[in-house]
Amino acid sequence: MIRFDGFIAAYTDLREEKEDTEAADEEDGRLPEIRADESVAKEKINASQHFTEPPPRYSEASLIKKMEELGIGRPSTYASTLATLRDREYITIDKRKLIPDAKGRLVTAFLENFFSRYVEYDFTASLEEKLDSISAGDLNWKDVLRDFWTQFFAAIEDTKELRVSDVLDALNEALAPLAFPKREDGSDPRSCPKCGTGRLSLKLGRASGAFVGCSNYPECRFTRPFGAEAANGEAAMGENVSFGTDAITGEEITLRSGRFGPYVQRGEGKEAKRSSLPKGWDPASMDQEKALALLNLPRDIGQHPETSKMISAGIGRYGPFLLHDGKYANLESVEDVFSIGLNRAVSVIADKEAKGPGGRGNRSAPAALKDLGDHPDGGKITVRDGRYGPYVNWEKVNATIPKGQGSPVGDAWKRRLR
Repeated sequence: MIRFDGFIAAYTDLREEKEDTEAADEEDGRLPEIRADESVAKEKINASQHFTEPPPRYSEASLIKKMEELGIGRPSTYASTLATLRDREYITIDKRKLIPDAKGRLVTAFLENFFSRYVEYDFTASLEEKLDSISAGDLNWKDVLRDFWTQFFAAIEDTKELRVSDVLDALNEALAPLAFPKREDGSDPRSCPKCGTGRLSLKLGRASGAFVGCSNYPECRFTRPFGAEAANGEAAMGENVSFGTDAITGEEITLRSGRFGPYVQRGEGKEAKRSSLPKGWDPASMDQEKALALLNLPRDIGQHPETSKMISAGIGRYGPFLLHDGKYANLESVEDVFSIGLNRAVSVIADKEAKGPGGRGNRSAPAALKDLGDHPDGGKITVRDGRYGPYVNWEKVNATIPKGQGSPVGDAWKRRLR
């Protein structure tokens, strides 16, 4: 409310200003002026409830903006920083939002517990400033490295004597909500659902990385992928989820949780067919159709029109692939394995063959700059311009032209090529 017109009186018509203000107040729903001890008639009371929501997740743009505010990184390093987060699978991107993955949470928890100094914002910002000073010639780079190494070596000395159990205990506490989520029945999240007496804890595998296992191992072999969500809340608890039976074989199809993650299985015993869930597939979204599609891999696409040999698609150790005549070609995504048709498959294989074994394509030799005549043993001798400068070529033999050398003389270069 305007208590004193002040300079407004000199610039506006007070009457028009008052009318405009009252109209704006009505549109915005602002309260009128209320005086002390004024009686107010109560018309109605509306009760509303609001819940505090967490701040929105970072997008690539908002994360870069935050890094700029904190003085972390430089414009030349922002792209590589985000690429590292993606390539090392520390994050996943969903609708442009950056979501920490289980692997990223594990690395973060480890660093915060044992190398906290090096993940603090002020440390990174301070180091960036020192690098700028080095570039400007105001600081000696050896002094910066010496100071860093002295402190970093001390931090390593403090942690290298720790036992693995000490590290896991710290991670168990830091990652408890992710590793041991609350159960609907209210029971202890860390009690083993299989044997009932063991305690669940993070464990480290040579090939599988971090996973959750029972303390009664090897008597109890219950395991669960770290950070994985189970279908219907059952597979993560060590129970199998049944998808019915295969119409052809009559064997039961189940979703299970193993040491290396969730997988589907058809049948029982040594003859059972198993297939791991591809990366990015949510166990909660699995059904019989998807399970059968995985179990029936590799999938025959059709015969190659030139060789009449079968082209098949599958998922291997290095990702989705095409197989034809004993040779492999990579596919872009897992979904391509189930949807790719014969025409596109032939095109992918042709592109792979055109690139050659190294995947760089068959590069033709540079065009000849000068013809030096015929070699005594047959074939043309030419001068060409290559990646490292001009050179003389005869069939598969190349001779680099020394710096400062004039134009090659036919007979002299013929002798060198012999």
